[in-house]
Amino acid sequence: MSKFYLGNPTNTLAVINRYEFAFQKKFGQNFLIDQGIVEKIVREAGVTKDDFVLEIGPGIGTMTQILCENAREVAAVEIDRKLIPILNDTLSEYDNVTIINDDILKVDINKLSDLRFLPYYITTPIIMGLFESHVPLDSITIMVQKEVADRMQTGPGSKDYGALSLAVQFYAKPEIVVNVPPECFMPRPNVGSAVIRLKRHETRPVDVKDEKLMFRIIRASFNQRRKTLANGLNNSPEIGYTKEQIAAAIEELGRGASIRGEALTLEEFARLSNIFSSMSK
Repeated sequence: MSKFYLGNPTNTLAVINRYEFAFQKKFGQNFLIDQGIVEKIVREAGVTKDDFVLEIGPGIGTMTQILCENAREVAAVEIDRKLIPILNDTLSEYDNVTIINDDILKVDINKLSDLRFLPYYITTPIIMGLFESHVPLDSITIMVQKEVADRMQTGPGSKDYGALSLAVQFYAKPEIVVNVPPECFMPRPNVGSAVIRLKRHETRPVDVKDEKLMFRIIRASFNQRRKTLANGLNNSPEIGYTKEQIAAAIEELGRGASIRGEALTLEEFARLSNIFSSMSK
């Protein structure tokens, strides 16, 4: 077991000073300096010796150390080339880690076999890209801004409810497993963070004929939150149905003309999509 854990702020500072590392805002670099939080993230993700782990944005290797000690194998993808020699140093005692200097958006994740779990501090387009590409994963454990995590797990009627909530919940069951305050990072960010586990559904929670159509409807419904669902769909260039067809579909759904998209559940969006699918344009 490694004694020089980077979750210790003194050790993190020593590495930063040794390599004269400068934080880059464009990469969203904030290193965790709370060993307890690091260990809890790995524990809550359920990482075991059977798992292959892909870590996106390992930084100086703070969580990578713990992942190496708990997983069968780890692939760490880091975009900042200046961090590669640091990672080669801090992870030198582990023989079950591969360090990849690349942009995760350019990496063919499907070539990494037996993927089980992905911890990272990253933006939502990558999260959705992983789900939509049908990469064979069981769960994704991520750290994001607290407000983003709240949006992922909220339901109808909440001000945080939106397209992201529905997209995430279509693919997975979201659960916030730990809140991480700003003081757990170096440098200290201006906002709080949260670790959220997205457990992929074994079977889809709703029966929908055309997923792409459903997500077009969802996007149109939330593009103009203050408008009614009917107006949102009528005003969207992505929805190729007439005003009369849209009104008929909402009526068939059993909702009134004044209903807003933010009031609909995922199941109702799926039903609405199926109603449109049965119509001829």
